[in-house]
Amino acid sequence: MRFTEPPRWVPVVHDQRGAFLIEQQRHGHPNEPAINARRASKVFATGDGVHDMDLAVPSGSIFGFIGPSGAGKTTAVRMLTGAIEPTDGQVTVLGQAPTSFDHRTRSQIGYMPQLSVLYDNLSVADNLKFFASLYGMTRRRTEAARNEMLEFVDLGDHRDKRVTELSGGMRRRLSLAATLVHEPRMIFLDEPTAGIDPVLRRRLWDHFTEMRDEGRTLFITTQYVGEAAYCDRVGVIADGRLIADETPDGLRRAAFGGDIVHLELEQPLSTDLIRDISNLVSATACQPYSMRGLRIVVEEAALSLPELTTWLASQGVSVAQAEEHMPPFDDVFVELVEEYRAATTDTSTEGERVVA
Repeated sequence: MRFTEPPRWVPVVHDQRGAFLIEQQRHGHPNEPAINARRASKVFATGDGVHDMDLAVPSGSIFGFIGPSGAGKTTAVRMLTGAIEPTDGQVTVLGQAPTSFDHRTRSQIGYMPQLSVLYDNLSVADNLKFFASLYGMTRRRTEAARNEMLEFVDLGDHRDKRVTELSGGMRRRLSLAATLVHEPRMIFLDEPTAGIDPVLRRRLWDHFTEMRDEGRTLFITTQYVGEAAYCDRVGVIADGRLIADETPDGLRRAAFGGDIVHLELEQPLSTDLIRDISNLVSATACQPYSMRGLRIVVEEAALSLPELTTWLASQGVSVAQAEEHMPPFDDVFVELVEEYRAATTDTSTEGERVVA
């Protein structure tokens, strides 16, 4: 959508001190994604990179980006922030191509790379002051934002230390504070919780959720698969290709083909009983995991559980436990990647047979 007049920007959310937090374009479709990629690719001479990425990240959401080491997460982030240009396809962030961001749009974006961009010989506080100055923040606003960020990343007691005196985890926290000090509305965080202890990691995610609730958009890569639970949507990337883009619950269903029901019976399972249970709920998988335990993949656990327990009671089978099983996201992630690689290997093999 194009407009003849330039967009007007108005403050829409303020914190308790009245500090400016978020600006939104008054013009444009209200449901336009903050990030939009269509068949976006960045392929290097080696053939590695990101291939044909289709992605739409809604404004005011947390998008988690998960993948094995070397899968293409950082390349995708650099492409979305304009650090590198796509070799093919289209990318827009906040309605503009990243390699053509104007000053106003650039000032609304925060980017925390994996590698430190801190100044070693400056103190913690002076690093934040410097990064705030890049965005033209006033002295009063800089001081308030700097104090808030130091408290947020638990570095208030270390504000006068030089970066060279900080531990690796403390540097990572300072990098995060430097990314957020100018209060951007579109935030890219590449492995923000790497090397941070679990207690602080949870505090950071609580703060990420608060920023999302204020209307900001966060694009977060992470090596901790369990952090997918904190996201609104999760993209899984493997071998440079986006193989899944779903809600956390949708990822579980995609990985295993539906909901998983866990049954623990009082007596050993027979082959006939397993077959009858599978037929009763039209299970796509029905797998014993012990002499009396059974896990069943069904369309919807909330509907299948009452049906199963009622039927088993009518057959004189005592049920010790019946509940929906929620596999950890580590298992979900492994399942999705293995399924993708198995499928691509099968396709490649079939192609080789055809050629032969």
